[in-house]
Amino acid sequence: MQKILLVEDDKTIVMGLSYSLRREGYEVESCYDAATALKMIESCHFDLSILDLSLPDGNGYDICRAIKAHTNTPVIFLTACDEEVNVVMGLDMGADDYITKPFRLRELLSRIRTVLRRVGQDEEDKNEIRLGEIIIHTKKAKVKRNNIEIPLTALEYRLLLALATNKDQILTRSQLLEGIWDIGGDFVNDNTLTVYIKRLREKIENDPQNPIHIQTVRGLGYKAGD
Repeated sequence: MQKILLVEDDKTIVMGLSYSLRREGYEVESCYDAATALKMIESCHFDLSILDLSLPDGNGYDICRAIKAHTNTPVIFLTACDEEVNVVMGLDMGADDYITKPFRLRELLSRIRTVLRRVGQDEEDKNEIRLGEIIIHTKKAKVKRNNIEIPLTALEYRLLLALATNKDQILTRSQLLEGIWDIGGDFVNDNTLTVYIKRLREKIENDPQNPIHIQTVRGLGYKAGD
């Protein structure tokens, strides 16, 4: 369950919005002032923060700065005005979106879903390496081409990963042999490397005879490219 921090000094808004967010399946922690909010972000993890700009003891900007100083938690500002200077200031300090009061509940819920989805995609992208249409999902140790999984052996995967993480850099055969040394203790020799390069090209290249993703640099080694 995703957890949302709601910071708003209008108790009517807090009551109504908290109820609606919980009905949507979110866990909600709410507070009415900046001091309490700053304490909460130090002790709890939140997936999203919704911050009112005007608070009795400060403003949402201060809370946003505190959040962004330590985490990438997304922030949506609630503001009573949509003057450009307020919007730009909030976005410049790392806010992900803002909505002007009075707001429509459905619009805010839609923006919350959009921000959370975008952040989730960003996290997923951090665990991906792309070589053209080839995507290596490093967290899952899976490789896909055009969204279809390519079955690779453990050695083939390690070989591809070694090349992909050093994209456009030439890796010597010695460097590759070190990178794919069999953790089970089996020796991977120079001839074996040649075989695995051939097999890998047959699996990931559209034309293995004219490879694009795994290129031979004569006399030097191999490099990965788009």
